[in-house]
Amino acid sequence: MATVDDLQFEEFGDTTTSLAANPDATTISIEDPAETPKHRPGPPRGLGREEDDELLGNDDSDKTELLAGQKKSSPFWTFEYYQTFFDVDTYQVFDRIKGSLLPIPGKNFVRLYIRSNPDLYGPFWICATLVFAIAISGNLSNFLIHLGEKTYHYVPEFRKVSIAATIIYAYAWLVPLALWGFLVWRNSKVMNIVSYSFLEIVCVYGYSLFIYIPTAILWIIPQKAVRWVLVMIALGVSGSVLAMTFWPAVREDSRRIALATIVTIVLLHMLLSVGCLAYFFDAPEMDHLLTSTAAPNQTVVAAKSS
Repeated sequence: MATVDDLQFEEFGDTTTSLAANPDATTISIEDPAETPKHRPGPPRGLGREEDDELLGNDDSDKTELLAGQKKSSPFWTFEYYQTFFDVDTYQVFDRIKGSLLPIPGKNFVRLYIRSNPDLYGPFWICATLVFAIAISGNLSNFLIHLGEKTYHYVPEFRKVSIAATIIYAYAWLVPLALWGFLVWRNSKVMNIVSYSFLEIVCVYGYSLFIYIPTAILWIIPQKAVRWVLVMIALGVSGSVLAMTFWPAVREDSRRIALATIVTIVLLHMLLSVGCLAYFFDAPEMDHLLTSTAAPNQTVVAAKSS
């Protein structure tokens, strides 16, 4: 049976002294878990390459492709295949809308908001809301122009809904399709050029159209100067999102082709905004002016004939 003296703690000397006295002794080193091993510095990375990865998202692209390969893909004819395109929460949609309204210079919209989980939910409903905003605002603008005329009878123009839907959805799908095909073609011609997927391009175009929803509502104001100021503001914000997103993908190409690509993207965006303003809002006003100027001429002709 152990005595009290055997149960007392015994202080051991320094490890170095003990090893000197008994070289064959076995020692165990216990490290403090709070202490972390020092990081060994690796080879310095070039600033230019790091800047390219920041703009183009090369590191995130590799991780996204790896995760995408681990997911079980469903056949394209099943509902589960298309359900993944709408698998996005409200926070992500609002965050992407905020990013399209407040573009950050030097930051890539695809890498910051889209690449982790590109979706079609936001672009689809943004386009649908924009269609009804343009059609309803155009009808209200036409009503306000003729307000107070005794001979005017308001008739809703439902055809504007179908025309606006055709224009908006054709632009939101056909232009990204053409741009995606162009980037894929240039990617086969030029090395080290980064291309986006078709879904990412559709997502960028869809969210870039959000600013036109409040703009279309404000187009009800029957002042041409106000309308054109609103067009320039909306075009500047949404056009800068598109230009800053697609410039990193084409800047390694020849300078002429890169500049021509960005100019074409901005011109098509300008054509959409100016065309919607001219057709849905300025056309009824021009018809009203022509009718008002033709009425006095008809009165003069009637007086002469009598």
